[in-house]
Amino acid sequence: MEEYYNYIKALHLIFIVTWFAGLFYIPRLFVYQIEAFHKPSPDKEILGKQLSLMAKRLWNIITWPSAILATFFAVWLLILHPFLLKLPWMHVKLSFVVLLILYHLKTHQYYKQLQRGDVRKSSNFMRLWNEGATFILFAVIFLVILKSAINWVFGVIGILILGVLLMLGFKIYKNIRSKNPDA
Repeated sequence: MEEYYNYIKALHLIFIVTWFAGLFYIPRLFVYQIEAFHKPSPDKEILGKQLSLMAKRLWNIITWPSAILATFFAVWLLILHPFLLKLPWMHVKLSFVVLLILYHLKTHQYYKQLQRGDVRKSSNFMRLWNEGATFILFAVIFLVILKSAINWVFGVIGILILGVLLMLGFKIYKNIRSKNPDA
């Protein structure tokens, strides 16, 4: 089975990429769904129906299956190399994976609400929510590449700096958008 390790690892990475693609795009669809909800008829109904269908297909055909398959291949890799579970950096990585799963489940809750037409969050909230997966991805990549439970702190500092820059960009974009709604 060891000769298949790299194939299993490749499949794990492919499904990680597609899982994150779904997690990156679904909150963007939520933004559009929320904004469509506040439009006058018939735009509200036409856009709402199309965006709901897009979200449904992305979430159920790409994101959920990718999450399940990425997890399946990860467990398989850990079964093949159980010594990884003894490494401190892997403990930290798995903590971020748990955070990612919680993020995914909360996103699922938002998905279900919007599919019912239940708008509880603002489009600005969803723009910020959209960055959650980015932070987790940065942390996990730094951990996997550096393979250090200590040096990942520098990665987290980088993530915090990225967060500040994203918030700044968000504020600038919001100001531009308030001056020009078509931006």
